[in-house]
Amino acid sequence: MVVAFVGTVLFGAVLARLTLEPSAASAALVHSNVRPGHSISAYLGGTSTIEAVRQLGGNLLMGVPFGVLLPVLLPPARGLLRVAVVTVALMTLVELTQGALVTGRVFDIDDVILNTAGALLGYLFIGLRLGRAVHPRRRHWWHR
Repeated sequence: MVVAFVGTVLFGAVLARLTLEPSAASAALVHSNVRPGHSISAYLGGTSTIEAVRQLGGNLLMGVPFGVLLPVLLPPARGLLRVAVVTVALMTLVELTQGALVTGRVFDIDDVILNTAGALLGYLFIGLRLGRAVHPRRRHWWHR
């Protein structure tokens, strides 16, 4: 639990640094994206492969720690749907905050989608087993 808590604090610091600092690369964007898939298709069709991998892969990787750490820190948040709901809520809050307060940053629904996909991958590959290892399911009297 202590390692998961320290990991969450470190991840929070990295998340804040990556999302809440002004970005010169995004300064040309003047509006938010609320159409799912719009930014993803723009990266896939209009930028270099390296830039597309950096943006799309980075957003996927940004969500992985949620899928790994949520089942450990919050046992009631175990489950694919619960991890998805918590990740969508937190990442929407991050996107709204950066869109409202940070110069050169805008709200992008595709970032929320990619972060959530990353969290689900992290949950399926690591978080599910890790959550069960740290918090084993209780056996009720009727299962004995």
